[in-house]
Amino acid sequence: MAPRAPTLRFERDLWRDGARRVVGVDEVGVAPTCGAVVAAAVIMKPHARRIPGVRDSKTLSALQRERLAPIIRRRAVAVGVGAASVREIDALNIYHATHLAMRRAIARLGGHDHVLVDGNRIVGFEAAVGPYTAIVDGDARCYTIACASVVAKVVRDRMMARLAVRYPGYGWDRNQGYATQEHRTAIRRLGLTPFHRRSFLALQRTLAGDQLPLDLFADGGGSEAEDEVGDLLRLEGPSGAAPGTSDAFAASRLVAQLAEGRR
Repeated sequence: MAPRAPTLRFERDLWRDGARRVVGVDEVGVAPTCGAVVAAAVIMKPHARRIPGVRDSKTLSALQRERLAPIIRRRAVAVGVGAASVREIDALNIYHATHLAMRRAIARLGGHDHVLVDGNRIVGFEAAVGPYTAIVDGDARCYTIACASVVAKVVRDRMMARLAVRYPGYGWDRNQGYATQEHRTAIRRLGLTPFHRRSFLALQRTLAGDQLPLDLFADGGGSEAEDEVGDLLRLEGPSGAAPGTSDAFAASRLVAQLAEGRR
Protein backbone atom coordinates (compact mmCIF):
# COMPACT_ATOMS: atom_id res chain seq x y z
CA MET A 1 0.00 0.00 0.00
CA ALA A 2 1.33 3.43 -0.95
CA PRO A 3 2.04 5.85 1.91
CA ARG A 4 -0.77 8.24 2.73
CA ALA A 5 -0.50 11.68 1.09
CA PRO A 6 -1.37 14.56 3.45
CA THR A 7 -3.92 17.13 2.32
CA LEU A 8 -4.58 20.84 2.87
CA ARG A 9 -8.11 20.25 4.18
CA PHE A 10 -7.37 21.52 7.68
CA GLU A 11 -5.47 24.55 6.42
CA ARG A 12 -8.15 25.49 3.87
CA ASP A 13 -10.85 25.60 6.55
CA LEU A 14 -8.75 28.04 8.56
CA TRP A 15 -7.75 30.13 5.53
CA ARG A 16 -11.43 30.52 4.62
CA ASP A 17 -12.10 31.78 8.15
CA GLY A 18 -9.45 34.47 7.74
CA ALA A 19 -6.43 32.85 9.40
CA ARG A 20 -3.41 33.67 7.25
CA ARG A 21 -0.51 32.39 9.33
CA VAL A 22 -1.47 28.76 9.96
CA VAL A 23 1.29 26.78 11.67
CA GLY A 24 1.99 23.08 11.37
CA VAL A 25 4.16 21.73 14.18
CA ASP A 26 5.70 18.31 14.78
CA GLU A 27 8.49 16.82 16.85
CA VAL A 28 11.09 14.08 16.46
CA GLY A 29 13.25 12.30 19.00
CA VAL A 30 10.70 11.14 21.58
CA ALA A 31 11.74 7.48 21.58
CA PRO A 32 15.57 7.61 21.38
CA THR A 33 17.55 7.10 24.56
CA CYS A 34 19.82 10.08 23.94
CA GLY A 35 19.91 13.51 22.40
CA ALA A 36 17.54 16.45 22.46
CA VAL A 37 13.94 16.27 21.33
CA VAL A 38 13.55 18.60 18.34
CA ALA A 39 10.42 20.31 17.01
CA ALA A 40 9.79 22.31 13.86
CA ALA A 41 7.01 24.78 13.12
CA VAL A 42 6.17 25.75 9.54
CA ILE A 43 3.87 28.36 7.99
CA MET A 44 3.04 27.89 4.32
CA LYS A 45 1.47 30.50 2.01
CA PRO A 46 -2.32 30.36 1.95
CA HIS A 47 -3.63 28.29 -0.96
CA ALA A 48 -0.10 27.40 -2.05
CA ARG A 49 0.39 24.24 -4.05
CA ARG A 50 1.72 21.24 -2.22
CA ILE A 51 5.33 20.21 -2.75
CA PRO A 52 5.32 16.83 -4.50
CA GLY A 53 6.61 14.03 -2.27
CA VAL A 54 6.00 15.70 1.10
CA ARG A 55 4.47 13.31 3.59
CA ASP A 56 5.09 11.95 7.08
CA SER A 57 8.87 11.98 7.47
CA LYS A 58 8.83 8.43 8.87
CA THR A 59 7.72 7.14 5.47
CA LEU A 60 10.55 8.89 3.61
CA SER A 61 14.13 7.81 3.14
CA ALA A 62 16.98 9.97 4.43
CA LEU A 63 17.77 11.05 0.87
CA GLN A 64 14.16 12.04 0.23
CA ARG A 65 14.04 14.09 3.43
CA GLU A 66 17.33 15.81 2.60
CA ARG A 67 15.98 16.75 -0.82
CA LEU A 68 12.64 18.03 0.48
CA ALA A 69 13.76 20.00 3.53
CA PRO A 70 15.44 22.88 1.66
CA ILE A 71 12.49 23.10 -0.75
CA ILE A 72 10.11 23.38 2.21
CA ARG A 73 12.26 26.14 3.71
CA ARG A 74 12.29 28.10 0.44
CA ARG A 75 8.52 27.81 -0.06
CA ALA A 76 7.57 28.52 3.55
CA VAL A 77 6.54 31.91 4.89
CA ALA A 78 8.39 31.08 8.12
CA VAL A 79 10.15 28.13 9.75
CA GLY A 80 11.06 27.79 13.41
CA VAL A 81 13.12 25.06 15.06
CA GLY A 82 13.16 24.47 18.80
CA ALA A 83 14.47 21.81 21.14
CA ALA A 84 14.46 20.58 24.70
CA SER A 85 17.81 19.39 25.99
CA VAL A 86 18.62 16.10 27.67
CA ARG A 87 18.79 17.91 31.00
CA GLU A 88 15.28 19.24 30.45
CA ILE A 89 14.00 15.83 29.36
CA ASP A 90 15.33 14.30 32.57
CA ALA A 91 13.92 17.12 34.71
CA LEU A 92 10.48 17.45 33.09
CA ASN A 93 9.95 13.97 31.54
CA ILE A 94 9.78 13.40 27.80
CA TYR A 95 6.09 14.30 27.51
CA HIS A 96 6.49 17.82 28.91
CA ALA A 97 9.89 18.36 27.27
CA THR A 98 8.37 17.58 23.86
CA HIS A 99 5.73 20.27 24.31
CA LEU A 100 8.41 22.70 25.48
CA ALA A 101 10.32 22.11 22.22
CA MET A 102 7.12 22.73 20.26
CA ARG A 103 6.46 26.02 22.06
CA ARG A 104 10.02 27.16 21.36
CA ALA A 105 9.69 26.35 17.67
CA ILE A 106 6.40 28.26 17.42
CA ALA A 107 7.86 31.24 19.28
CA ARG A 108 10.51 31.64 16.53
CA LEU A 109 7.95 32.24 13.79
CA GLY A 110 7.28 35.90 14.50
CA GLY A 111 3.55 35.54 15.07
CA HIS A 112 0.76 33.23 13.95
CA ASP A 113 -3.02 32.88 13.84
CA HIS A 114 -3.63 29.17 14.47
CA VAL A 115 -1.56 26.07 15.21
CA LEU A 116 -2.09 22.56 13.83
CA VAL A 117 -0.29 20.01 15.99
CA ASP A 118 0.24 16.30 15.56
CA GLY A 119 -1.32 14.12 18.25
CA ASN A 120 -3.89 14.57 21.00
CA ARG A 121 -4.99 17.64 22.94
CA ILE A 122 -2.25 19.02 25.20
CA VAL A 123 -3.02 20.36 28.64
CA GLY A 124 -2.16 24.06 28.87
CA PHE A 125 -1.00 24.32 25.26
CA GLU A 126 -3.60 26.90 24.20
CA ALA A 127 -2.55 29.23 27.00
CA ALA A 128 1.00 29.13 25.61
CA VAL A 129 0.41 29.26 21.83
CA GLY A 130 -3.16 30.47 21.33
CA PRO A 131 -5.84 28.69 19.29
CA TYR A 132 -4.78 25.28 18.07
CA THR A 133 -6.14 22.06 16.64
CA ALA A 134 -4.76 18.66 17.62
CA ILE A 135 -4.87 16.13 14.77
CA VAL A 136 -4.29 12.45 15.47
CA ASP A 137 -1.88 11.12 12.82
CA GLY A 138 -1.45 14.73 11.77
CA ASP A 139 1.93 14.12 10.13
CA ALA A 140 0.19 11.69 7.75
CA ARG A 141 -3.04 13.68 7.27
CA CYS A 142 -2.08 17.36 7.34
CA TYR A 143 0.31 18.84 4.77
CA THR A 144 1.79 21.62 6.93
CA ILE A 145 2.42 19.23 9.81
CA ALA A 146 4.09 16.84 7.35
CA CYS A 147 6.35 19.70 6.22
CA ALA A 148 7.29 20.34 9.85
CA SER A 149 8.01 16.65 10.41
CA VAL A 150 10.48 16.62 7.50
CA VAL A 151 12.33 19.72 8.70
CA ALA A 152 12.52 18.49 12.30
CA LYS A 153 13.75 15.04 11.28
CA VAL A 154 16.52 16.41 9.06
CA VAL A 155 17.73 18.83 11.73
CA ARG A 156 17.80 16.18 14.47
CA ASP A 157 19.49 13.55 12.29
CA ARG A 158 22.21 16.04 11.36
CA MET A 159 22.60 17.01 15.01
CA MET A 160 23.06 13.37 16.02
CA ALA A 161 25.54 12.80 13.17
CA ARG A 162 27.63 15.71 14.45
CA LEU A 163 27.49 14.44 18.01
CA ALA A 164 28.57 11.03 16.71
CA VAL A 165 31.88 12.61 15.71
CA ARG A 166 32.44 13.74 19.28
CA TYR A 167 31.25 10.46 20.81
CA PRO A 168 32.35 7.71 18.41
CA GLY A 169 31.35 4.12 18.91
CA TYR A 170 27.62 4.53 19.57
CA GLY A 171 26.58 4.68 15.91
CA TRP A 172 24.47 7.81 16.36
CA ASP A 173 25.00 8.74 12.72
CA ARG A 174 23.17 5.51 11.84
CA ASN A 175 20.74 4.84 14.72
CA GLN A 176 20.00 8.47 15.71
CA GLY A 177 20.06 7.44 19.36
CA TYR A 178 17.47 4.67 19.20
CA ALA A 179 18.12 1.62 21.37
CA THR A 180 19.37 -0.62 18.58
CA GLN A 181 21.53 -3.65 19.29
CA GLU A 182 24.57 -1.66 18.17
CA HIS A 183 23.73 1.18 20.54
CA ARG A 184 22.99 -1.09 23.53
CA THR A 185 26.26 -2.96 23.02
CA ALA A 186 28.16 0.33 22.88
CA ILE A 187 26.54 1.55 26.11
CA ARG A 188 27.65 -1.60 27.93
CA ARG A 189 31.16 -1.24 26.54
CA LEU A 190 31.65 2.53 26.73
CA GLY A 191 29.12 3.67 29.34
CA LEU A 192 26.80 6.66 29.17
CA THR A 193 27.64 10.04 27.68
CA PRO A 194 26.32 13.41 28.91
CA PHE A 195 23.81 13.23 26.05
CA HIS A 196 22.12 10.03 27.27
CA ARG A 197 18.72 10.43 28.93
CA ARG A 198 19.46 9.01 32.35
CA SER A 199 15.83 9.22 33.44
CA PHE A 200 15.02 6.54 30.87
CA LEU A 201 14.91 3.32 32.83
CA ALA A 202 15.91 1.43 29.69
CA LEU A 203 19.44 2.82 29.96
CA GLN A 204 19.90 1.42 33.44
CA ARG A 205 18.50 -1.91 32.28
CA THR A 206 20.90 -1.91 29.34
CA LEU A 207 23.85 -1.28 31.63
CA ALA A 208 22.65 -4.17 33.77
CA GLY A 209 22.37 -6.44 30.74
CA ASP A 210 18.56 -6.43 30.73
CA GLN A 211 17.06 -5.89 27.26
CA LEU A 212 13.47 -5.18 28.33
CA PRO A 213 11.48 -2.73 26.17
CA LEU A 214 11.85 1.00 26.69
CA ASP A 215 9.76 2.62 29.41
CA LEU A 216 9.54 5.94 27.60
CA PHE A 217 7.68 7.86 30.27
CA ALA A 218 9.49 6.58 33.35
CA ASP A 219 10.51 9.20 35.89
CA GLY A 220 13.68 8.49 37.68
CA GLY A 221 17.04 9.71 38.87
CA GLY A 222 18.67 13.00 38.19
CA SER A 223 20.41 14.00 35.01
CA GLU A 224 24.10 14.67 34.66
CA ALA A 225 24.72 18.09 33.13
CA GLU A 226 25.26 18.05 29.40
CA ASP A 227 28.83 18.30 28.28
CA GLU A 228 30.06 21.49 26.70
CA VAL A 229 30.17 21.18 22.91
CA GLY A 230 30.84 24.78 22.00
CA ASP A 231 34.25 23.77 20.70
CA LEU A 232 32.60 21.24 18.38
CA LEU A 233 31.75 23.96 15.90
CA ARG A 234 32.49 27.65 15.45
CA LEU A 235 29.18 29.16 14.48
CA GLU A 236 28.02 32.46 13.10
CA GLY A 237 24.63 33.99 12.36
CA PRO A 238 21.49 34.81 14.34
CA SER A 239 19.75 32.26 16.53
CA GLY A 240 16.70 30.46 15.24
CA ALA A 241 16.12 28.60 12.00
CA ALA A 242 14.75 30.74 9.19
CA PRO A 243 13.56 29.93 5.69
CA GLY A 244 16.53 29.36 3.46
CA THR A 245 18.84 28.40 6.32
CA SER A 246 20.67 25.19 5.50
CA ASP A 247 19.70 22.22 7.62
CA ALA A 248 23.35 21.47 8.32
CA PHE A 249 23.84 24.97 9.70
CA ALA A 250 20.60 24.79 11.68
CA ALA A 251 21.71 21.51 13.23
CA SER A 252 25.14 22.90 14.02
CA ARG A 253 23.67 25.95 15.70
CA LEU A 254 21.23 23.79 17.66
CA VAL A 255 24.04 21.64 19.04
CA ALA A 256 25.88 24.70 20.27
CA GLN A 257 22.74 26.28 21.72
CA LEU A 258 21.88 23.14 23.65
CA ALA A 259 25.37 23.00 25.09
CA GLU A 260 25.23 26.63 26.13
CA GLY A 261 21.70 26.45 27.54
CA ARG A 262 20.21 28.57 24.73
CA ARG A 263 17.32 26.75 23.12
